[in-house]
Amino acid sequence: MKKAIELSIKNTANGGGPFGAVITRNGEIISKSVNRVTKDNDPTAHAEILAIREAAKKLETFDLSGCIIYCSCEPCPMCLGAIYWARINKIYYACNRADAKNHGFDDEYLYKEINLPIGQREISSKQLLRKEALEAFEKWEKNGKKTLY
Repeated sequence: MKKAIELSIKNTANGGGPFGAVITRNGEIISKSVNRVTKDNDPTAHAEILAIREAAKKLETFDLSGCIIYCSCEPCPMCLGAIYWARINKIYYACNRADAKNHGFDDEYLYKEINLPIGQREISSKQLLRKEALEAFEKWEKNGKKTLY
């Protein structure tokens, strides 16, 4: 955790966001990253996402079971989803979402939006060409070489 916090502090000195993340497995650091949203002009370049990408590449697997992630702040909804998809076993965080909100990083509206019916969300969504798109799922089901994830 101290490394994740150290990364977050150093990142702010370089103009980046105040977030750091470290992924370990069996007590060894596998990956570490900082928030690079403004540096890379990438809204998905959160510390946790970048650390997951690095760990998956290093371990040559999308399944990070057995790993632990240490975050300088409670993961946002996007990062939390990625952590679950990566199958990371445990999350430790320092600051919480209220701390983040108090410093200009308010994700509460995302938590609320996710729980709303699609038609009531702030960003309009409309389903198109479902029947045509189902073909990909049907082909997936029949593919003998598929890798479940």
